[in-house]
Amino acid sequence: MVHTFTCLGQDFLLDVESGTLCRIDSSMKKFIDTVNSPSGEINDGEFSRVRKLFPEEAEEVEALIKSGALFSSRADYVPPKPDGTIKSMCLNICHNCNLACTYCFADEGKYSGHKASMSIETACKALDFLAEKSGTRRNLEVDFFGGEPLMNMDAVYAAVKHGRELEKTHDKNFRFTITTNALNLNDEISEFLNREMYNVVISIDGRKNVHNQVRKTQNGKDSFDVVLKNALAFRRIRGDGQYYVRGTFTSLNKDFAADALAIADYGFDKLSLEPVVLPDGHPLALNDSDLDELYEQYEILAAEYIKRRKNPESWFSFFHFIVDLKHSPCLSKRYSSCGAGTEYVAVTPAGDIYPCHQFVGNEAYKMGNINDGKIDIELYEKFTRNNLAYKPTCKQCWAKYYCSGGCAANAVNFNGEITVPYKTACALMKKRLECALAIYCIENEL
Repeated sequence: MVHTFTCLGQDFLLDVESGTLCRIDSSMKKFIDTVNSPSGEINDGEFSRVRKLFPEEAEEVEALIKSGALFSSRADYVPPKPDGTIKSMCLNICHNCNLACTYCFADEGKYSGHKASMSIETACKALDFLAEKSGTRRNLEVDFFGGEPLMNMDAVYAAVKHGRELEKTHDKNFRFTITTNALNLNDEISEFLNREMYNVVISIDGRKNVHNQVRKTQNGKDSFDVVLKNALAFRRIRGDGQYYVRGTFTSLNKDFAADALAIADYGFDKLSLEPVVLPDGHPLALNDSDLDELYEQYEILAAEYIKRRKNPESWFSFFHFIVDLKHSPCLSKRYSSCGAGTEYVAVTPAGDIYPCHQFVGNEAYKMGNINDGKIDIELYEKFTRNNLAYKPTCKQCWAKYYCSGGCAANAVNFNGEITVPYKTACALMKKRLECALAIYCIENEL
């Protein structure tokens, strides 16, 4: 399967199976598009018909096909069946929040339920469960999530301490991360996070007026000034440590490139902006009619991204523009994506287990409880089939090895089934990927 595309005023080619990526001229693009069949295989009839019109292109393409770099055959691969090993966990340490974000998927942290804080006992039991279910896996990942996890720091402190003890007794290595809105971030907490957290994710939505429209406190006050002050203070002590600022764009700021650049201008060099996912009809929802405008914004951001990265003083990374074709994930990972419901689970304050944090509150996807340590086999088996081999739409998609079929929770919320991807998210994913591949080509002079 070969995909050609135009981005940043230039033409590019990606061979999906071999990973061949290069810039091409307009004549080569026209030739490839002519001989490329809908099934992803070369159309021999069209090739013979147009080779006299494009003799140089035809000769080059024939050589690339012979070498296996172009129109390469699809990998004959059957993903291994998960063996019950769990290696990562999201701890919903607090079902409560000090912000009232208007687009929050988690119902301001309550997940359509009641406010709750995870007890120290439950947090430690969750880590015991992970250590037990991880088998021979040594490196384990735990993300403290909410609501707002800084509202339950006693449980965070205790869980990290317990994890460090488990490292010694079970020969494990816990990589802790935390996602926070930074409203309660202070010197003491910052020092702890800097010392103990492998990664720290801070939520800022970009420009002050944008952030304050959608991320107000529970009593209706603007949050931007406090959040930015606290986040910058943490950034200073973090140094070269792993962190990133994550924002969300909605129908209010479809010109989101300006928000990404604003975050960089504040002094953050690792950032991401994600499209909001909301039901159709929500005033902040993004719709298919917005796609062309959003595509343009990704190109605006990509152009400025390339420009700024040439100068160490203005350099920054954007999560969705990072692609590494030389050290990319193995084929098994590309088939199965995040591993929700198999290698990865989320745990609520009550100890209930869900496939991931976005399923929390959906009782149909409750997998068990850490207190009895059992997992619903039927649900587990369902999620073992959440890979490219079981997604007919994805099998024919050029972007399949980069998104692995997309988010299972979005698929359920919009289509009722984990194997049927949410098409609007697919469209944005493919545009981001085209920008990322174009940037990779340009920065590596391919």
